[in-house]
Amino acid sequence: MIILLTQNPLNRNENNNRILKNTFTLYFRTFFVLLITLFTSRIILNVLGIEDHGIYSVIGGVVYMFAFFNSAMSNATQRFLSFEIGKGNIKALRATFNASQNIHLFIGIIIILFAETIGVWLIKEFLVIPPTRLPSALWVFHFTVFSFVISILQVPYMALVIAKERMNIYALISVLDVLLKLGISLLLYKQSADRLKLYGTLYFVVVTTIFITYYIYVRFNYSESKFQIIKDKSLYKKLIQFTGWSLFGNIATITKTQGINILLNIYFGPVINSARAIANQVNNAVNTFGSSFQMSLNPQIIKNYATGNMAYMQNLVYSGSKISFFLLYIITIPILLETELVLKYWLNIVPEYTVIFTKLILIVVLIDCLSGPIMTAVQATGKIKYYQIIVGSLQLSILPLSFILIDKGFSPEITIFINIIISIIALYFRLTFLNKLIGFSIRKYFKEVIIKIISITVLTIIPPLIICYCLPPSLARFIFISLSSITFTILLIFFIGLNKTEKNLILKVFKKVYSNIK
Repeated sequence: MIILLTQNPLNRNENNNRILKNTFTLYFRTFFVLLITLFTSRIILNVLGIEDHGIYSVIGGVVYMFAFFNSAMSNATQRFLSFEIGKGNIKALRATFNASQNIHLFIGIIIILFAETIGVWLIKEFLVIPPTRLPSALWVFHFTVFSFVISILQVPYMALVIAKERMNIYALISVLDVLLKLGISLLLYKQSADRLKLYGTLYFVVVTTIFITYYIYVRFNYSESKFQIIKDKSLYKKLIQFTGWSLFGNIATITKTQGINILLNIYFGPVINSARAIANQVNNAVNTFGSSFQMSLNPQIIKNYATGNMAYMQNLVYSGSKISFFLLYIITIPILLETELVLKYWLNIVPEYTVIFTKLILIVVLIDCLSGPIMTAVQATGKIKYYQIIVGSLQLSILPLSFILIDKGFSPEITIFINIIISIIALYFRLTFLNKLIGFSIRKYFKEVIIKIISITVLTIIPPLIICYCLPPSLARFIFISLSSITFTILLIFFIGLNKTEKNLILKVFKKVYSNIK
């Protein structure tokens, strides 16, 4: 299910093979990173305890409230680097890289100023943190700010690696990242000092190490990363204008995630933040299966737009949305049906509301994964003003709607129900904007993507539901459901969900793998 394609330009085989190769590379990385991350999360929860885990989560939320600066510029950097590579303009690529580097440095300084003033004020005046843990919370906050700024400086380097489609390097550095985080979590077991403070400090060391790794690799391998002073005001203007409209969309995204996290803390305390953080970890783990595929796909969408291969670009969007959903859905079915059992075996300690949060957030990620290739295609055009205003406003509405309903006595999960509704509406508007920008066929999208995923979902959800009804809850039932539903779903996706070209490409890949083994 990792494939793509359709009618395309003369270099379609080369592009398809590159996407396929990068996707396989990222999936090997994903499985390893997923296992280590889940194990690390269990250790951190047990070492810190539910209360400190919730404090760390909400403190991180305050820091990442200021991430809209970085997220917006990160999108611009990725788009313009991929665009210039597609054009083959090395001079412009070098200028773009250095200009984005300067802007990210400026953003880092701004975030330090905002976080160390407004952020500290928010923590002291609004967040629900036990008085005895406030000094530790502030310590963690400062180191989280430093960690975040280092990750900002890393963005141009990581963006260049991805734009160059060197997914093997990205995968290796990701593995190093999770291994280091596992290492610091194991160190906490042997410490009698304040573990929350120590974790924040060691996390900063890991982030710094990963930045240095990216820096060394890019400097030694890409001449376009060589430092030069960029005085071209039009380039800065172009990057900042694109960033400006992305900024609004990213403020909305930060608001619906970290804003909701703070809202829940104010009304329900740090324990609910721990539950939401765990649900988001499950979400992130599952989402890597779709995001890995989209990461290998996105540079091709932008590069083909840059070279005018519009038909091929649109086919990438159709196949990208559909396959991203299928990849996530295969993994999601067993977790949705056996959420309580999975969390119990994974964590041992399961905070209240974690089960319902996990189920609902997984539904959100299944809906949102359809939008990934569409958003990349819109960004490729560079015409994002009205797109960001409309879609960003929809995302922004989640926080006030959640506040109104929670204030009226609704339970915490109402925030995610609102998110589900807004995600469906936002998908429709994204399709509408892409239709207006490049003549993208919404009708074909519904036929090739929506109808097929609805058919697969309806057909494949029934057998595991029957198994759940007939067998009592147990690890054996979970294993049986996982094996049977994944096998059945893969078969139906192949025979019903994929078009003829996609099937032929899969068969070609398996024949090649079989011949190499033989």
